[in-house]
Amino acid sequence: MKGMFDVSSVDKFSAMQITKTQIGEKITFTLSGRVNAESSPEFQDKLITAFNEAKEIIIDIKEIAYISSAGLRVFKDSSMTITGASKEIMRVFEMTGLSDILTIV
Repeated sequence: MKGMFDVSSVDKFSAMQITKTQIGEKITFTLSGRVNAESSPEFQDKLITAFNEAKEIIIDIKEIAYISSAGLRVFKDSSMTITGASKEIMRVFEMTGLSDILTIV
């Protein structure tokens, strides 16, 4: 069907996919793929808008395959909650000190 996008065909290591869900004043972003210098500006723009629209921001990163130093900068705001961090991504947050300032559940 024209306009349909089959997510199952997306390579796990391809560009980041962003899904936004809003319920009242809570916005949840579900990310998949790679958070890097190429993909992080778009997500950062969406976050800035979300902070103006909602009181609670949740970022579900269980489908993130890779995060670069440029991608890490997007997560520096301590007022959001991170969920679904893999052991590898959690280790990156710990090594950079972000685990000390972020709420990670």
